[in-house]
Amino acid sequence: MAETSARLLRLLSLLQARRDWPGGLLAERLEVSPRTVRRDVDRLRSIGYPVAAIKGPDGGYRLDAGADLPPLLFDDEQAVAVALALQTATTSVTGVQEAALRALATVRQVMPARLRSRVDTLPIVAVPGTDAATVDPEVLLTVGSAVRTQEVLRFDHRPVDHDEPAEPTEPAPPRRVEPHHLVTRRGRWYLIGWDLDRADWRTFRVDRITPRTPTGPRFSRRELPAPDVASYLAQRFDHAAWPCRGEIILDAPATLVARWAGPGATVEELGPQRCRLVTDSWSWTGLAARIAQYDVPFHIVGPEELRQAARLLAGRYTEAAGERVWAQEGRVTDGAHPPRDAQPPGDTP
Repeated sequence: MAETSARLLRLLSLLQARRDWPGGLLAERLEVSPRTVRRDVDRLRSIGYPVAAIKGPDGGYRLDAGADLPPLLFDDEQAVAVALALQTATTSVTGVQEAALRALATVRQVMPARLRSRVDTLPIVAVPGTDAATVDPEVLLTVGSAVRTQEVLRFDHRPVDHDEPAEPTEPAPPRRVEPHHLVTRRGRWYLIGWDLDRADWRTFRVDRITPRTPTGPRFSRRELPAPDVASYLAQRFDHAAWPCRGEIILDAPATLVARWAGPGATVEELGPQRCRLVTDSWSWTGLAARIAQYDVPFHIVGPEELRQAARLLAGRYTEAAGERVWAQEGRVTDGAHPPRDAQPPGDTP
């Protein structure tokens, strides 16, 4: 009986790993006769697994989806991955906390001791980031279904989180989008799709989407204007969003600077301890402040806006440290004892 049970588990694992299995190949992998395979398939059916027979010269089997969820079989790595995923499932989807905890308890209870100890040694406290936004799981399912079936999605999209209009305004018409991908990035869910009314690609936050039913007609999927989804999001969020871009020479190894340069930056090696950094930020003062984080001597190549921002920050830091800059003399003193022959900036002699 123990040998039969072990063989059933192995048969189930094979059926889950591949869509169609010829009967002869299953018999070969299990090292049994085709007749034994047929008996084992009948046993799986008797406990709820919908194993369908495939017609053909050789015959075969397929594990189909059923009306009820039968017992699942995971290998060691899959079991640990499921447990870890359940611990972090509540950071971006609302209403799944209790279900995720119950599922985690179920998976952990049936784990072998060796796997349970691995999961228990890695307790995870999932804390949403400052930019995270939770979404309704039903909205996720609706959007995901439209992506999979390639049906036009109609929805209302709330453009802002706060500041409701002082007076009621006429509601905007629903958006009509060919959904391409449903993705998660830094604690937020996004829908990437082709906006039919604007004839362009758009990215929508799913937590601001209210789907309308029914969905629209089927469509043929378009090609993204990027090699892949990750590249598209990098172009959308990490480059287009930062209007201020500058070039700096740093007295630091290129390998060190590249570790902290961030998306969209380029680092060129100029020597063992020297490199060129081209990067961007949301403002010129923000970019100037980012340069200082490397804590090494540097030279600003340009543009002039970046040089001006560096001068502005230098003055602010000097004043914040309890000193005052007397620009006419080019000297720094404490605020209580200015140079005797100096005049404060802005004063006329």
